[in-house]
Amino acid sequence: MFLFRFLPITLALYYLAPPKLKNTVLFICSLVFYCWGEVRFFPVMLSLILLNYVCGLAIQHFDQRPGLRRFFLIAALVGSLGMLFYFKYANFVLESANALLGTSFAPIQGIQVLPLGISFYTFQTLSYSIDVYRRDVPAERNIIDFGAYVVMFPQLIAGPIVKYRDVSNQLHVYKGRYCASQIEEGMTLFTFGLAKKVLLADAIGALWTDIIGIADSPSTTFVGLANASTPLVWLGILAYSLQLYFDFSGYSMMGIGMGKMLGFDFPQNFNYPYISASITEFWRRWHMSLGTWFRDYVYIPLGGNRKGHARQILNILIVWALTGFWHGAAWNFVVWGLLFAVLLIVEKRWLLKPLKKCPALSHVYVLFFVVISFVIFNAQDMTQALSDIGGLFGAGALPLVSAETLYYMRSFAVILIASAIGATPLIRRLTLKAASIPKADRILTVAEPLFLMMLLLVMTGYLVDGSFNPFLYFRF
Repeated sequence: MFLFRFLPITLALYYLAPPKLKNTVLFICSLVFYCWGEVRFFPVMLSLILLNYVCGLAIQHFDQRPGLRRFFLIAALVGSLGMLFYFKYANFVLESANALLGTSFAPIQGIQVLPLGISFYTFQTLSYSIDVYRRDVPAERNIIDFGAYVVMFPQLIAGPIVKYRDVSNQLHVYKGRYCASQIEEGMTLFTFGLAKKVLLADAIGALWTDIIGIADSPSTTFVGLANASTPLVWLGILAYSLQLYFDFSGYSMMGIGMGKMLGFDFPQNFNYPYISASITEFWRRWHMSLGTWFRDYVYIPLGGNRKGHARQILNILIVWALTGFWHGAAWNFVVWGLLFAVLLIVEKRWLLKPLKKCPALSHVYVLFFVVISFVIFNAQDMTQALSDIGGLFGAGALPLVSAETLYYMRSFAVILIASAIGATPLIRRLTLKAASIPKADRILTVAEPLFLMMLLLVMTGYLVDGSFNPFLYFRF
């Protein structure tokens, strides 16, 4: 529906609209996109837009009155975070209180499903209000332009998290916002992002779901972790790690591509994280817009590394506890975040220099802890997380070898190899090297559009024929 109806219709209306009305078209179409998926949460979206729009104007208006500026900033923060807390964390707090205190609070009805993209657009509205307060950007006076920024459909549900200052200039360029080369680049990025999702994430995800045996597995038979051999458990979690990367980075690339088609340059969100030689480097390459957001609006305001080692450690723990909590209302997400906090602290104090001296070992170290972290990340609770981690090391009387391991390795060998190569910059480097050769560059100029057309045809076939198209980050 989105690919064959909404997107082409929206692009046609956007390109045909007069320059002064392009943001209006973008705003209305984005609202239609949002309501299509979550119409009952439409007032939530509008409330956040109005709240931060009014507070931004008030902060700027009372420029010489610090008390009032602070009041309207707090109002924006409390309103935005309060909305996020209510829908995402209220029932978690009630459940935790019941477990810890023996109380019997009933869960709040009607919020079992999150408003679409609330974790992403809440952070965008927060960054806007904070930046206006810091005088980094002027307040947006046109509510349509501001609404178009908040609800912009390309990155609404999966990021990247776009700060207002990243797109404010482009948002106010009404004539000549985009050019043919930018649209072409956007279409290319969108196609490759869709390929990541359909041809790699969904394919490798089928291996993971076959192994663990979840309800939406495309196979009628599966092993289940309770019966899997230790190597098969490792194969499954490696498949999940690759699926999560291609799924999320694919959607991010599609969002960035659609942004370019509309005349906007969104920030990069992934940069081949699995080639990292440290956890520090990994988080400079994975979900980059989220890491930047927490750095700019939490870590640095807390003091960063400017107030001694003890304070730096505390700041890292706070940031990563919040990062984990942002991903989900469950204790395993908090533990997931704190695991990375501990690893980052250890690296900063002792490990970074030794890791640089042993590149091969450093890559193994990163992949090991990332895989372990994704076991925690994927689990429903900590009990399941500990059980699954135990399975990686032969706990629970799991067999060391099994016929299923060889079967799945043979059956998924091609997609495993393709995914491993796709998670590195090898193909990109080879393409750039070929482009530097005159004859090869001319061939690529002709071959690239043909390849993209073939890729779109293949993916269309997969989308029409297949029913297994999960998007993992809808969960957050």
